Amino acid sequence: MKWLWKNKSDEENTVIRNKAPLVAKGYSQKEGIDFEESFAPISRLEVVRLFVVYVAHKSFLVYQMDVKTTFLYGPLRKEVYINQPDGFVDPYHPDQVYHLNKALYGLKQAPKAWYDELSNFLVSKGF
Repeated sequence: MKWLWKNKSDEENTVIRNKAPLVAKGYSQKEGIDFEESFAPISRLEVVRLFVVYVAHKSFLVYQMDVKTTFLYGPLRKEVYINQPDGFVDPYHPDQVYHLNKALYGLKQAPKAWYDELSNFLVSKGF
């Protein structure tokens, strides 16, 4: 795990907030060992364009939403353990690792975990 330091700026490039999300080192994961499948389907641009044309033709209303912290909602299929982040190692338990219950930013399987969660929800609602 590592900290990803960011400054959030406004239009005039004035720093308005500092952010420091804790992310997994997905670049060190090996396919077939640390994760099985990381593919999450996305819509091709042509499909999105067809959708917009159809909606405009039928005068339908379209609603859009954004799910904040999306990748943090997907449950993991396999057990994932991570080391303590640098600078935050417990001096009494320096070799302790953490077991993740849900996906974390940076994990290769995070997009697929979120897709599976969203897909299951939509199917349960009849879509």
